[in-house]
Amino acid sequence: MDPIATRCEFRGDGVVLAADRWDPPTRDDNGVDIDRKGVVLLLHGGGQTRHSWRNTGRNLAADGWSAIAVDARGHGDSQWAPDGDYGIDALVADLTAIIGELGEKPVLVGASMGGMTSLIGQGENPELARGVVLVDIAPKVETEGTDEIAAFMRSGLDGFDSLDDAAAAIAAYTPNRVRKSNPQGLRKNLRLRDGRWFWHWDPAFLRHGDEPTRQADSIMRYERARDAAAAITVPTMLVRGKQSNVVSEEGAKELLDLIPTATLIDVSGAGHMVAGDDNDVFSGGLKEFLDDRVVTARP
Repeated sequence: MDPIATRCEFRGDGVVLAADRWDPPTRDDNGVDIDRKGVVLLLHGGGQTRHSWRNTGRNLAADGWSAIAVDARGHGDSQWAPDGDYGIDALVADLTAIIGELGEKPVLVGASMGGMTSLIGQGENPELARGVVLVDIAPKVETEGTDEIAAFMRSGLDGFDSLDDAAAAIAAYTPNRVRKSNPQGLRKNLRLRDGRWFWHWDPAFLRHGDEPTRQADSIMRYERARDAAAAITVPTMLVRGKQSNVVSEEGAKELLDLIPTATLIDVSGAGHMVAGDDNDVFSGGLKEFLDDRVVTARP
């Protein structure tokens, strides 16, 4: 039976954050105790919610990990920032607060915005986590791809007439992904208001957020991310969509130069949304990294 998610909450930096948690079984089918491998903290990208990790969470729990997927501030069921602050420092402060509440070092798995939060957080606080997985994010990002993300997010600000319309918008944005026949699953990421369906995130995020699209001082942001990457010493992996328009081959190479011990997986057929584009390949590569690089590194 698949592990079942339980709803939980964390206190971020001035906001309450919603999360789902999958825990591994304590015993196998033969009644033998199973060793718990640790915690994996799953951080989604800008405009997404914790539900983007549900398959990954179940797979991790089945493999002996406690997996926790968190809605970032202003996203999903987490509180919106009262001051509209969705900058990287606020996101890192939330991450630090979550880990303090956990009471143990997790492995950080972050996609896009969640990956940049993990990169900056770990690079500037080496004791934060025991491993880092960056899903299609690196210090160097391609403006063509990030502009496309921003345009897609802005296109839905006025809402949709129906879930079918929202599904059609997603299909147009991710043409390499198989479209689901039933759009009802989008109810987790949309909210019905005044007869229209709206994405479940604070519109202020587009003005003050840290998806790697809004880089008013991009040179300073890039240098900060480079410095953070160069300071990371824990096991690290970059999972890049081979068709990504956000992380180029050059950007991936630079990250590997900054973190010489890091490993790279190029997922064929996947774009920026790697975990959703090819979840089986992503989950398999993640399992191998965790077992071979993180578990064996445990003191």
